[in-house]
Amino acid sequence: MYLVFDVGGTFTKYAIMTLEGEIMLKGKFPTKVKKGDDVPDFVESIGEIYDEYKQKVEIEGIAMDLPGQVDVDTGMVYGGGALVYLDNVNVGKLISERCDNLQVALENDAKAAAMAEVWKGNAKDVDDACVIVFGTGIGGAIIKNKEVHRGKNLCAGEFSFFLNNMTREQAEKITNIEEREQAKANGIVQDYSFIWGSQVSAMALCERVAKYKGLDYDDVDGIKIYEWAAQGDEGIQDILEDIYFNIARQCCCLQAAFDPEVILIGGGISAQPLFIEGIRRYANKMMNLTRIYQGLRIEPCKFLNDSNLYGALYHYKQKYGLLD
Repeated sequence: MYLVFDVGGTFTKYAIMTLEGEIMLKGKFPTKVKKGDDVPDFVESIGEIYDEYKQKVEIEGIAMDLPGQVDVDTGMVYGGGALVYLDNVNVGKLISERCDNLQVALENDAKAAAMAEVWKGNAKDVDDACVIVFGTGIGGAIIKNKEVHRGKNLCAGEFSFFLNNMTREQAEKITNIEEREQAKANGIVQDYSFIWGSQVSAMALCERVAKYKGLDYDDVDGIKIYEWAAQGDEGIQDILEDIYFNIARQCCCLQAAFDPEVILIGGGISAQPLFIEGIRRYANKMMNLTRIYQGLRIEPCKFLNDSNLYGALYHYKQKYGLLD
C-alpha cells in the first residue's frame, strides 16, 4: 500500500492506495498555514498520519503533491504557494527521514492533476497534451511523450503567468521582485490585471460577478453564476462569454506553440458543461484563421476531487520504475 497526500492551501487530503490506484481509505486535515506554522510543523503533520496507519497496513512509499515549483529529482520545493515557509526546502528528504526513510515522490499540484489524466483520464490515449486547471489561479502542465515537460527552471506549464493585453505603460511601471514583495507586505495592492490568471481563473470570474452584482466575494460561486445566467442575467452572460473567448484565444496560442493532441480543461468549474461548450464555440471560430489551429481539440478533464491523489501516485510509479 502507498500513502498519498494532496496538500492544499486549506486542507491536506490523504489516502491509502494500491499501486493500481484503488483508494482503500481517505481523509483530510487542516494544512499548516496559520501564523507561526513552519517546516517542522508541516513535516510532523505528515508524520502523524504515517504513524497512525503504518500499524494497520504495510506502507511501501509516500507520494505527495503540493504547491510551488518542485524538483522531482531532489525533492526540493521552491516558492511553496500558500505554504511560503517551504520555499527552498528539501521537503522530500525531510519527510523520508520522518517516515522511516521510505521512498518519497513529490510533484506540483497542478502537474499531479495532469498526470491523473495521463494515467486513467482523458489523456491516456495520447502522447502529447496540455492541461489547464482553473481554480484560485491557473495551474497546468505540458505533457510530452506521456511525461511532464518541466523546463530548465521548473516553470513549464505555469499558464497563469501568461501576459494578456499588457500595455507598454504597465510594463514601464513594473518594479523589481523585492520591491513588490515589500509593497505587498505593507498592504499596497499593485496592478496585475494583465496576467492571465487574474483575468480568467475561477476566482477572477467570481470576483467580476461579485462586483457586477454588488455582492461580497464569499456570496458568489460557480453554481450561482450559472443559475443567474440561466435566469437571463445578460450582464453575467456577457462576463461568461468574455471568459470563454479569452480562454479559447489562449488555447489557440498553445496549439500553435506545442501542437498537442488534446487540451484538457480542469478545475471545479470544468464540471459545468456550458463552460467547456463556450470555450469550444469560440475556438471553433478561431480555427478558421489558419490550418495551424485545425488540430485544436478541447476536452474536459475526467477527474475532479481526487485527481491529485491519482496523479501523485502515478508520478511515484514513474519516478521509481513501477509502471506496467
